[in-house]
Amino acid sequence: MKHSNISIFVPHKGCPNDCSFCNQRTISGQTVPATPEDVEAAVKTALLHNVNPKTAEIAFFGGSFTAIERDYMVSLLTAAKHFLDTQGFSGIRVSTRPDCIDEDVLKILKNYGVTAIELGAQSMDDEVLLWNRRGHTADDVRKASALIKAHGFSLGLQMMTGLYKSDFAKDEYTAREIIKLKPDTVRIYPTVVLKNTYLGFLQETGEYKAPTAEESAPFCAKLLELFGKAQINVIKLGLHSSETVEQDMIGGAYHPAFRELCEGYIYLQKILEKLKDCDKNRTYEVFVNEKALSKAKGQNKRNEKALKNEGFYCKIKGKHNLPEYEAEVNI
Repeated sequence: MKHSNISIFVPHKGCPNDCSFCNQRTISGQTVPATPEDVEAAVKTALLHNVNPKTAEIAFFGGSFTAIERDYMVSLLTAAKHFLDTQGFSGIRVSTRPDCIDEDVLKILKNYGVTAIELGAQSMDDEVLLWNRRGHTADDVRKASALIKAHGFSLGLQMMTGLYKSDFAKDEYTAREIIKLKPDTVRIYPTVVLKNTYLGFLQETGEYKAPTAEESAPFCAKLLELFGKAQINVIKLGLHSSETVEQDMIGGAYHPAFRELCEGYIYLQKILEKLKDCDKNRTYEVFVNEKALSKAKGQNKRNEKALKNEGFYCKIKGKHNLPEYEAEVNI
């Protein structure tokens, strides 16, 4: 059964910092704080669209949930918990900052049915965190993660690639440090530079240039495999597609189907590896999992074109029960 989130955004509410990349209005598409009535309306709408409560979470995103005014936080949780009790929703998911987690707030979250907590780690390099105005350290991430797991919550960690003063070596270090914390889920967000942000200012002055989607995809594909080998589920790769992001972005790694771009790169490398000792200027049948056929061919058949440029004429076909990211070549 497919898992789903009913997402309620709490834009920039309670957040003690103005991070280098942050423009919550653009990212969430809203500026007005959510109310308990909004929670009720969102859940009822989802139920009308046949969302299965047993595989769905009510999720509070967009701000620093545990940093908002306490009575307001409890009012939102109360509205959500009603549907856990009456409709059997699987739980409540919240996102917050590593420095906004302590024993007291975790007890409140547990009492109101929260099951998963996501931390915006973004980087595990203290210099990168400092330059991007995060206001917390890598050790804050480690301590908060341990506390969350000790209290029995599912732990999610979010990281960014391509931030100011970072590079792919530092970003890989972040991924490996996150793996050590053994989260249940991870989200990877390649940096998208938005108007009215510090990164936007740095990009416009020439101090900083964020990697593009094409530059970021091979590296993020590597991260996807790295987390896969550690059996950590990457539940999001790339900023979600929206009109406001497309209107306000001025640089960086935005692509409406960024994950598919990365997965296509993985398949291309797997196929080339299988063909490395094969004769060129021949036609080969390549088999991948039938559900991944479009990914293996690449967006606009870019992988088939890339293989042809390497001298391999490949007919990529689907095959039942092949593992994800695996390829077979009929030699």
